[in-house]
Amino acid sequence: MRRSMRLAVRGGAVLLAAALVLPVAMPPLAQARPAPDSFADLAAKLLPGVVNISSSQTVPTRGDRQGPEVPVFPPGSPFEQFFRDFLDRNHPPGQHGERTPQAPPRRMQSLGSGFIIDAAGIVVTNNHVIDGADEITVTLQDNTSLKATLVGRDERTDIAVLKVTPEKPLAALAFGDSDRSRVGDWVLAIGNPFGLGGSVTAGIVSARGRDIQQGPYDNFIQTDAAINKGNSGGPLFNMDGEVIGMNTAIYSPSGGSIGIGFSIPSNLTKTVVAQLRDFGRAKRGWLGVKIQQVSPDIAESMGLKEASGALVASVEPGGPAATANLRGGDVILKFDGQDVKEMRTLPRVVAETAIGRDVPVTVWRDGHEVTLTAKVGELPDDAKLASATPDKSAPARPTELASLGITLAPITPEARDRFQIGQDQKGVLITDVAAGTPAADRGLKPGDVIVEVQQQEVNTPADVVDKVERVRKTDRRSVLMLIQGQDGPRWVPLSLATDTKRQPG
Repeated sequence: MRRSMRLAVRGGAVLLAAALVLPVAMPPLAQARPAPDSFADLAAKLLPGVVNISSSQTVPTRGDRQGPEVPVFPPGSPFEQFFRDFLDRNHPPGQHGERTPQAPPRRMQSLGSGFIIDAAGIVVTNNHVIDGADEITVTLQDNTSLKATLVGRDERTDIAVLKVTPEKPLAALAFGDSDRSRVGDWVLAIGNPFGLGGSVTAGIVSARGRDIQQGPYDNFIQTDAAINKGNSGGPLFNMDGEVIGMNTAIYSPSGGSIGIGFSIPSNLTKTVVAQLRDFGRAKRGWLGVKIQQVSPDIAESMGLKEASGALVASVEPGGPAATANLRGGDVILKFDGQDVKEMRTLPRVVAETAIGRDVPVTVWRDGHEVTLTAKVGELPDDAKLASATPDKSAPARPTELASLGITLAPITPEARDRFQIGQDQKGVLITDVAAGTPAADRGLKPGDVIVEVQQQEVNTPADVVDKVERVRKTDRRSVLMLIQGQDGPRWVPLSLATDTKRQPG
């Protein structure tokens, strides 16, 4: 049921050379646990806490014909008509032209894994194992089958919590601290691969903090312990028998294990499971900002020593960030004492923060660090739209900024209609982008709106020209602009090349 994933991995080699070796005080090496002679004792202890999960749902038959359905083809495909003609010949209408009775609904079944975290009957699994199911069955190691009810599920982290009613207390497993797991540590995976029942595989932690583009909170543990279809939702154990991950996805061109599996860290799982048990849904921390990665060009234009942090593209009005006085153009360097080296770190750290907590937020603003205090809110289900206000900008002649390759104009009512610009949008309109220029290289296009230049608002083309020229005089290599496009706001660094007049053509 899990959609396939493909990852690109690039490797390299580092060569070290030494001419003279001097005695140096070295830090003590961490003590690695030796490879066990056997995993049998540990597996025997853990197997009773792992369950098989079978979920089924009723799928109505599409169309009004009985028998095979037309396969799904791209719109307009010649194969679609071919199969329709074939099925019409083999399943013709009735004597008076009526269609044959509709086929009865079908039952679809999926198999997965899970594990018990409460002896009273609380089971954890992946959301995609039970998604859409109208009947869920949990099978214990002794082949006892129990009907399960859904306590809560969370699509963003792919976690679900089930409840069964056993006749006696079940063998519950304990969560461990996934942050303490190290690359190279031994791990065990137990699950239900291909519906075969409790199967044990061993391997090591191959990597940590993997982002496999499955959601905003990706922070997977990678392991080479064999994980296959049906292992989804099963536990990943450390050598103390603690659950440090939930096996969720694999990289596989064929669908079978090639030694690249991914597990949700237990520290994230524990937090989400507790919320699902208490509230039936996940309650996440929310800051109320749209962010983007700090590129080397952006870092240089802002005076940052390195390209790190999360650049604030916009602030949600009335949200926690706005109340804390964060603003567009700030670079978030630390949140609640944790370094934000990459943009993707911030959503996960904020989401895991308790709602209502006051936390320090360190930002880079106007060339130096500023520490603010934000009260973490709860992530809303839907974004609220800003109220619309009419724009009464007077028409004016376009202004050409040839050095960047853009032509500018005020935002007029006609331009709002033409480029579908919101009534409350402020800034300066880009009406033309010359090919082969810095603006074209950065993907700017007519209809984009320049909102800020060097973190200062602009309202007229003259504002943009003036601020660009001021940056040019500081000998910086690029100028930073906040651009509002069809896909939302983003910060764009534009190279300050030597001004060249465009010749009329």
